[in-house]
Amino acid sequence: MPVKIRLQRHGKKGKPFYWIIAADSRAPRDGKYLDKIGIYNPNTNPATIELDVDGAVKWLQNGAQPTDTARAILSYKGALLKAHLAGGVRKGALSEEQAEEKFQAWVNEKEDKVSAKKEGLSKEQEAEKKKALDAEREANAKREAAANEAAEAEAAANEAAAKTEEGEPEANVEKEVDAATAEEASANEKQAGENMK
Repeated sequence: MPVKIRLQRHGKKGKPFYWIIAADSRAPRDGKYLDKIGIYNPNTNPATIELDVDGAVKWLQNGAQPTDTARAILSYKGALLKAHLAGGVRKGALSEEQAEEKFQAWVNEKEDKVSAKKEGLSKEQEAEKKKALDAEREANAKREAAANEAAEAEAAANEAAAKTEEGEPEANVEKEVDAATAEEASANEKQAGENMK
């Protein structure tokens, strides 16, 4: 029975996550499997991968063939390296302790790289948040300045209107007197015109 190490899709539409499984190559993608050896979630950044390295090495040593994506994941987590080192131990080129030392050194180096990437991503996110916050503050400042200008203009208009109503009552009285005088003059002219007839 040819065994494949492959991904089995789970999750919802647009948000998949995968189980890493060992299954008969003739079984359907999401069907029956022999062993679940990990999970892979590409929705996070960096992708979340949990893998039983020893289980994967066992299947590799028993002849299971990984698919391209599964091979990349196994390589990323060190399962292929551990299988290679186990082959060296079987042939007598390495002792068990030397193989374990090499594997742990590789794992530590990989963890450092991953943590550096996570820190870089978090710094980028912080920088983006700060940039967005600064842009928002600038927009708010412009909005407040425009509102203050509008309020000042309205206050100036109200003040000018108040001055015309309150500040010049004599002019208003003079206008009223002029209007009254004009009415009297027109009335006098009318009377004079009637008297002439």
